[in-house]
Amino acid sequence: MKYQPVIGLEVHVQLLTDTKIFCGCSTKFGAEPNSQTCPVCLGLPGALPVLNKKVVEFAIKAGLSTNCSITPRSIFARKNYFYPDLPKGYQISQFEDPICQWGWLDIKVGEETKRIGITRIHMEEDAGKLVHGELSGPGDGSGVDLNRACTPLLEVVSEPDLRSSDEAVAYLKQLHQIVTWLGICDGNMEEGSFRCDANVSVMPVGSDKLGTRAEIKNVNSFKFVKLAIEYEIQRQIDLIEDGGTVVQETRLFDPNSGKTRSMRSKEEAHDYRYFPDPDLVPLVISEQWIERSRGELPELPEQRQQRFMAELGLPPYDAEVLTACRALADYFEAGVAAGGNAKAVGNWVMGEITRALNDSGTSIETCPVSPEQLAELLKLIDNGTISGKIAKTVFDEMWRSGKAPQAIVEEQGLIQVSDSGAIEGIIDEIIAANAGQVEEYRGGKEKVFGFFVGQVMKASKGKANPTVVNELLLNKLKG
Repeated sequence: MKYQPVIGLEVHVQLLTDTKIFCGCSTKFGAEPNSQTCPVCLGLPGALPVLNKKVVEFAIKAGLSTNCSITPRSIFARKNYFYPDLPKGYQISQFEDPICQWGWLDIKVGEETKRIGITRIHMEEDAGKLVHGELSGPGDGSGVDLNRACTPLLEVVSEPDLRSSDEAVAYLKQLHQIVTWLGICDGNMEEGSFRCDANVSVMPVGSDKLGTRAEIKNVNSFKFVKLAIEYEIQRQIDLIEDGGTVVQETRLFDPNSGKTRSMRSKEEAHDYRYFPDPDLVPLVISEQWIERSRGELPELPEQRQQRFMAELGLPPYDAEVLTACRALADYFEAGVAAGGNAKAVGNWVMGEITRALNDSGTSIETCPVSPEQLAELLKLIDNGTISGKIAKTVFDEMWRSGKAPQAIVEEQGLIQVSDSGAIEGIIDEIIAANAGQVEEYRGGKEKVFGFFVGQVMKASKGKANPTVVNELLLNKLKG
């Protein structure tokens, strides 16, 4: 029997606010354990939460950017469960009437585009963190770090519309791109700023009855999401084929073994005994607030891709790569605005700029070569001052020193030689020294032409104009 996977994702997006969702404590990552806490996020008796307005603004923008409807009146609820890193014994979240509902994202896998529904986006606070082993102090016990408690999250819940691990990864990458593009999340998956729970089940092909799902908790990389889902799909198929039954449970993914393992039985909504939080009044969002937020939205990645193709003539692949993140798209567009040819600027951003960023571990925001300097370098190529090959040498020096390209060319004597007389003299010497290769070329072995070009460029230290070299060589070799 063949089986059809059914996948739904719950993505936790940590918001890029300076302070927590219900108190004024810092959200900065990596501080000393329990140094960023107060009576509110410690859950001490009598402490009252106060909603951070910035969290609401970020939630509205996330909803609008994922085609959701914004709920005019939403409420906060207490989600009751016990865990050592949850000091209050409940988490403040949203259950009924979340702030955003019924949106969608269009994803592309291969040549196919598919619409994935978004059931809801709701605001909630994060729990603390258990620290195991040596970092927790003496002995073999565990410590509790409550710095993360009360950190603002958005939970984005998809419809069970995904049918493969590739679709799940495509959806996650697109959502990740949107929240980082908006500037509401740093997207750092290693630090847990963007993490995913995957609900996975299988059903016979052609059936309309969903199978029992298992939830894989807190997967924090695209690679691990793919591996975890693929393992879980096969585990469930094997279990069913062997006559077993899939049970509803929460599982963890072990990156070392590439397997999921059982953690606990899966809770249902009623297990959490949701009820409206009596300390927080209903949140009322006016139409004016929604429209103001809509007006503050940046041009989103897909819109920018379309504009790059329509206005700048970029091919789809280039437009997609150059809009991978907002800072990269801004850099590219600044280079074009400074006078660079769009295709040439794009090629250099995707090529030399990206290579240098990766080699140095630098981000595009701190790139030592400005978009204006890149445009100036490309103009030197266009006007024949330097060759494309020499340009890479100039670029490396620009990256190292921060100097302007024109200054580097003049200081190092890199101006391209286009004088036909000077180039002709070099060609004559090389032809005279390589009579055997000349005969081979004239005998029909045209590949030898590349040998002569290389020799001329080497003799001129890369300064000879390649166009002039090719024209003169062709005439000389033909005799």
